Amino acid sequence: MTLLDGQTAVVTGGSSGIGRGIARSFADHGAAAVVVADVREAPKEEGDPTHELIESETDTAAVFSHCDVTKREDLEAAVDACEEFGGIDVLVNNAGIWHAEDFFDVTESEFREMLDINLTGAYVGSQVAGERLVENGGGAIVNISSIAGLFGNGDWPTYSASKGGLTTLTYSLAHKLGPHGVRVNAVHPGGIQTMIGGQPDDPEAAQEQAEQFTQMVPLGRYGQPSDVAGAVTFLASDLASYVTGESLVVDGGWTSWR
Repeated sequence: MTLLDGQTAVVTGGSSGIGRGIARSFADHGAAAVVVADVREAPKEEGDPTHELIESETDTAAVFSHCDVTKREDLEAAVDACEEFGGIDVLVNNAGIWHAEDFFDVTESEFREMLDINLTGAYVGSQVAGERLVENGGGAIVNISSIAGLFGNGDWPTYSASKGGLTTLTYSLAHKLGPHGVRVNAVHPGGIQTMIGGQPDDPEAAQEQAEQFTQMVPLGRYGQPSDVAGAVTFLASDLASYVTGESLVVDGGWTSWR
């Protein structure tokens, strides 16, 4: 399939989980090159590094770029890596962290860390890539937000704040960059298998927890990275050429009946 034929993309947090799924989907859909921008090369789920897997399975060129999204120079290096392949066409701001927390226990440094990675990293990344996209005549930015970016959750107040900011940043950038041919959209994952943490070590307890969650999801299962990757691939492609400033929820229908 060639939805992204000839396109060059940067995927932050692309070594593992959702980012790995997105990078592989881009390659499967004919991207010319994918820059996997992450703080670690090895995937958390083990296996071959994402860029090596892409090159072994597809005709897409892939490179790894060490990228801490809290450092502008790292983001610039990831975007610069696209020049070998004709320049950046798509940026996916996927890098992020999550953890449950007690609101009263969160320190200022912990709050700043969450926002620095989840929000400021996407802001600066969009600045860096956005300049190139405008120079090149257009392109796409896709921000990986969360269902927590659409409503608050008392168990994740810092995460919700960071993702809520990312959601409205998406709308703001769509307004700012649209006249230059740059589309900006957000994807809001729900319960994705690779994101689920803190499950009990007891297999029976873990199974019970999973069943309790999936009973609340109309489609009756956890999502997979490929589910999010499909939505991102659509938004990055010309099929979404008249779609900008939108939020696409990928949660199996969970939020539709809350």
